[in-house]
Amino acid sequence: MNTHLDTAAARYDDSMRHAWKSHTPHDCPLPQRTAAWPKENVELLEQYRVWLFGGGTGTGMVDSIYVPVAGYALGLNLKPHPEINLDTDFQRVLDYIDAKRLSAISSNNRRNALEKFRKFMRQKRGETEVIFREPNYAYYCAGLPEWLVTQLERYQRLRQRNWRPARLHYQVQRFWSSHTRLWRWLVEQRGIQTLTDVKRQHLLDYADARLTAGYAVHSINSDLRCLHAFLLHLQDQDITIPKALLRMLTLKEPEVLPRFLTDEQVRLLRDDLERRVKVAATASLRRDALLDRAAFYLLWQGALRLGEVEELHLDDLDLAGRKLMVRQGKGLKDRAIYLTNTAVQALQDYLVVRGMAATDHVFLYRHKAVNKDLIRARIKGSGERTKERRCRRTACGILAPRSC
Repeated sequence: MNTHLDTAAARYDDSMRHAWKSHTPHDCPLPQRTAAWPKENVELLEQYRVWLFGGGTGTGMVDSIYVPVAGYALGLNLKPHPEINLDTDFQRVLDYIDAKRLSAISSNNRRNALEKFRKFMRQKRGETEVIFREPNYAYYCAGLPEWLVTQLERYQRLRQRNWRPARLHYQVQRFWSSHTRLWRWLVEQRGIQTLTDVKRQHLLDYADARLTAGYAVHSINSDLRCLHAFLLHLQDQDITIPKALLRMLTLKEPEVLPRFLTDEQVRLLRDDLERRVKVAATASLRRDALLDRAAFYLLWQGALRLGEVEELHLDDLDLAGRKLMVRQGKGLKDRAIYLTNTAVQALQDYLVVRGMAATDHVFLYRHKAVNKDLIRARIKGSGERTKERRCRRTACGILAPRSC
């Protein structure tokens, strides 16, 4: 191990020793080494390196890409970092990257690294990111009659009262996707322009068309239920709805048996997550393993929903009292959850390596609040690993074949 390269400043200076030999135009300003920087900028670069490791970024990417590019920003702007403009001053870094005439992949990697450093700088300055993003209304409403779009907007605002603020973007996107799918088909395939144009046969035709296209019965029924709920909303607005349309129309769905994990499957899943914590070879892998384990125990022993794990905040935790608060859970109701000693310990172990972010969400991934889909995918991956190990053991005759 190169002990003389243990600091971020040393890593950056070493990278610049090679960079200055590259084919950079003579008239292109070059980033200065750390000896010319304000002292606080050198300290900032070290904080950035720690921040990257805390978010789970691998050592190779940190020292070869992220730290050098952050050094470009500080080395091209020799003023205290609070005075650096994250737009105009960072443009100098982009110009330098372009001047180096790197490959498309290398250039793109450095541009992404600059965005990472910009995000870190914004967090240091206490700036928060805007979470909500407007859905693509132009796509969803293209070709729809104006009266319909207006009524759907009113219906969305009514439904929105029961949506958690943190999931607002997702819920709005889902609303417009599910409530316009059938209407777009009616307009495009049947030329529907007014409510009185809609006939019950049109809905049957839609169901047939979707079945022919290979869509699941559950998906088709979901669209039909959305239409029925919207028609009831219109009726509440004193709009006359044909009785034939108000009669609920759905297709018969195949019966599905409830799915659950056996005690043995839960034990294997737990053992896999515990094993990953023990065998983690790097700080990044250990942090991710601790996150997975803590989320698993909250889902299993705390009976939290995925969305509730996603939305946990630090001030919701009372680990000394072995409990946490779920804010605005199902039905927008709050409730207290009492934790087992194992769940408390798993949370405490994770919080040690949680890292820094502009949010106080408990679970972070790459310095952002974790998404419930990521939690689901990572625990599902653990389940796949346990299945593979059981099958390998079966092939060796240790378990009965039915265990696979």
